[in-house]
Amino acid sequence: MSVNLQEHLLSIRRMRVALVGNPNTGKTTLFNALTGLSQRVGNFPGVTVERKVGRMILGENITAELIDLPGAYSLSPQSPDEAIAVDVLLGLWEQEEPINAILAVLDASNLKRNLYLVSQLLDMELPLVVALNMSDVARSRGIIIDEQALGDRLGVPVISIQANKREGLNRLKTALLHEMKKNKGSDALMALPESWREPVREMVNRYRDISPALVVRIVTDPGGGIFARTQKLLGAEFGQDIGLLRARFQSDMPVGDIEIAHRYGWIEQIIDGVLQDPDPLRETESDRIDKVLTHRVWGTLIFAAIMGFIFESIFTWSAPIMDLIDAAFASLGNWALAQMPKGALQSLIVDGLIAGVGGVVIFLPQICILFLFIAILEDCGYMARAALLMDRLLTQCGLSGKSFIPMLSSFACAVPGVMATRTIDDRKDRIATMLVAPLMSCSARLPVYAIFIAAFIPDTTTFLGFGLQGVTLFCMYGLGIVVAVPVAWLLKKTLLKGETTPFILELPSYKFPDVRTVLMCIYQNAYHFLKRAGTLILAATVVMWGLAYFPRSEEAIVQYEQQREMLVQAGAEEGVLEAFDARVSGDLISNSYLGYMGKTIEPLVKPLGWDWRIGMATLASFPAREVIVAALGTIYSLGRVDESSQSLQEALQQAVGPDGRRVFSIPVALSIMVFFALCAQCVSTLAVIQRETGTWAWPLLTFGYMTALAYFGAFATYRIGMALGWG
Repeated sequence: MSVNLQEHLLSIRRMRVALVGNPNTGKTTLFNALTGLSQRVGNFPGVTVERKVGRMILGENITAELIDLPGAYSLSPQSPDEAIAVDVLLGLWEQEEPINAILAVLDASNLKRNLYLVSQLLDMELPLVVALNMSDVARSRGIIIDEQALGDRLGVPVISIQANKREGLNRLKTALLHEMKKNKGSDALMALPESWREPVREMVNRYRDISPALVVRIVTDPGGGIFARTQKLLGAEFGQDIGLLRARFQSDMPVGDIEIAHRYGWIEQIIDGVLQDPDPLRETESDRIDKVLTHRVWGTLIFAAIMGFIFESIFTWSAPIMDLIDAAFASLGNWALAQMPKGALQSLIVDGLIAGVGGVVIFLPQICILFLFIAILEDCGYMARAALLMDRLLTQCGLSGKSFIPMLSSFACAVPGVMATRTIDDRKDRIATMLVAPLMSCSARLPVYAIFIAAFIPDTTTFLGFGLQGVTLFCMYGLGIVVAVPVAWLLKKTLLKGETTPFILELPSYKFPDVRTVLMCIYQNAYHFLKRAGTLILAATVVMWGLAYFPRSEEAIVQYEQQREMLVQAGAEEGVLEAFDARVSGDLISNSYLGYMGKTIEPLVKPLGWDWRIGMATLASFPAREVIVAALGTIYSLGRVDESSQSLQEALQQAVGPDGRRVFSIPVALSIMVFFALCAQCVSTLAVIQRETGTWAWPLLTFGYMTALAYFGAFATYRIGMALGWG
């Protein structure tokens, strides 16, 4: 191997490849197939747009960094997400290193539409490989594509693949490596008028740090931000040259329309004789399925049944695994008790860390099951149909089906849900959607629902055949949607008054979900959940333990121990000893810092049926909703050392107040769940709203109205429950 080739291969190992494609082309599936578990998820520097980066192995000791850019139909961005993807491709994103090669993913069953983006990517003059995905879908429709001829006409390799079955990936990586060795792209500007080509190349030669694609984008889109940023980098003279170039290209048609017409004309020439589609207007299998699943009546009923099945499964499928996790943490706590002497350190480890974190981690099976269903429904193509169904409802409150996708994303986490509003063109609709998205019950609320439903809602079957616990969970998730409708309507009639934007949505073809894509979704969200349990929740647990443990009088402890020893010597039964331990635990917490703080706010939460301990746990959960579980676990585990008390569920059921009455009842449990269904207990969400809107006014409004809704909702729930005799 020559020295030059060795040096070039070393440079390839540091190459950055952009994965680009229209939405619904299987780009995510291909990304997961090429990178596996080596990928990492974060945000582009300085913004909240998600970026996925993974390591792709191209050959022996040769790897490249693969960047999954947001889906785009062209290099003329229509949304903030697309704008950042275009900036990264064109090298205008200063916080990102330049892209060295492009991997374009096309839907073989929609070749003509997908080639528009390819025609623009060719103007980048970078190594480019086209992955012709979903070739099996194309064949099933009788579509035949001459892969070799298409590659010859485009001047780049075209590789047919099936990303979900991992077919053609080795050929794809070989072709990409070969193109990267050439270190140059194909001839640019082929899809543009011949009279444009030489002037554009003159500009490229004059300003050597730009590509033909960048010049074309600025000329055809003078009002875009790309021109301003580029002129800032290259100077005023560049702006003058662009103005002269635009005037030179101007005719009886706008420059942008000229570009579009020539690109589609070029595409017709490219596919002539390459693409054989015997029936372009055929009714596909997906069309026939949609007659039922998108029907105004049957589609809505099926959607409701699917949601009910999901929430029922979350409880029934997770129970055995949760029991194992609970037993594991109980054993760990008992082992720690046996290894350490009594005192503050033992209490911190057992009652603080193990009980607190274990009380959150136990809900990991339910989190995984929730994201299992979300990933399956999204990957099979059903989510877009759900958005179409919801458009009919959202239109009535001034929004459109475009708002449903961000709202649906918020069922996983409100942070990406708020970020997803960038796909909404109208600013007022975008802000309105941001303000109601946090009402959707995110995965952080699931542990709150799960612990109180399991502890206080009877495990019985309703007349519909669903379990009462599953129905309760369904209602908690549905509550956010029901409340969001009037809130959005009120916002659109007052602060954000404006016309509803038209709803345009591409419905992808139905397909079997890709197993690896589904598992990757579960893995990433489970990892994120455990990371929170190991960082934010762990820190909150330690703080709550400290507030509940100190100050502690050693004289009082000695006195309590002497009294207990007297009971043991007198032959007191186990129940009497448990009652004594519970009273001691309550006395110690009541006289702690947490007790003093809780009693201060108790008049505020008492109308909700809460005692001071619930109020303090709620305050502690402001950084993240699920912290309340760890906080309650810390509060109700202190001083309880018998084996059965390791379960937070039992601790909550047995909790009593100073008057001997049960702290929790069905109305109280429902009141807490309703409060957390409607409250804004998430600092991250409020921070993202601030970053997206550029002001603290909207997040403060969000926090204010949601807190008010949560309080009055919890108050009404408790009072109605008591009036019905559930207490």
